Amino acid sequence: MSKHGKKYVEASKKIDNTKLYSLEEAIKLVKETSVTKFDSTIEVAIKLNVDAKKSDQNLRGSFVLPNGTGKTKKVLVIAKGDAAQKAKEAGATYVGDKDMIDKIQKENWFDYDVIVATPDMMPELGKIGKILGPKGLMPNPKTGTVTTDVAKAVSDINKGMISYKTDSFGNIHSIIGKASFDEAKLAENLSYVVKTVMSARPASVKGVFINSISISSTMGPSVRLDKNTFDK
Repeated sequence: MSKHGKKYVEASKKIDNTKLYSLEEAIKLVKETSVTKFDSTIEVAIKLNVDAKKSDQNLRGSFVLPNGTGKTKKVLVIAKGDAAQKAKEAGATYVGDKDMIDKIQKENWFDYDVIVATPDMMPELGKIGKILGPKGLMPNPKTGTVTTDVAKAVSDINKGMISYKTDSFGNIHSIIGKASFDEAKLAENLSYVVKTVMSARPASVKGVFINSISISSTMGPSVRLDKNTFDK
């Protein structure tokens, strides 16, 4: 028995699950099938032909979407001195060093979406790795969140920087914008994400790299894309 509501069921009727849609068709459909009263987030799911158990086939990185995400993130910067001052000037939500680390540890404080840290603060942050790690908040050089240029990191996050990594099934999930974005902006963001993932193909992966690509809105049905649409 379906657990989906009437709006979802009606929206699903607009989608042919046996068809692979072009970029333009898929974007149009995902906007039409957004079923929430609020401005839905549009996400892409990319299924890769990788072995997630092999470290060299685990993709991880970050990128800044050309048209942003439509979401505002709270950024906590762990830094001292000049770096801390630059983080404040760049618009970080919270800035501190050991005082912030103590606050996380003692108060179970998580009123932020991303942590950026300078390399010299990582030994201290490492002490609460068991707290931050499971929540996906531990800064990492590969995602641009461990850096000496904290101002740039804060600026990139505010512009729509997204961190990505393969899950245990070899999938990558990413936001590409909001349902309120026009079709051209969503298409540009989606193309950028797919081409960024394509460029990160591990040398050890043979044959097909991307198995499938699909997009969906919050609580909306999924639309499958023709992979060849990104070769244009």
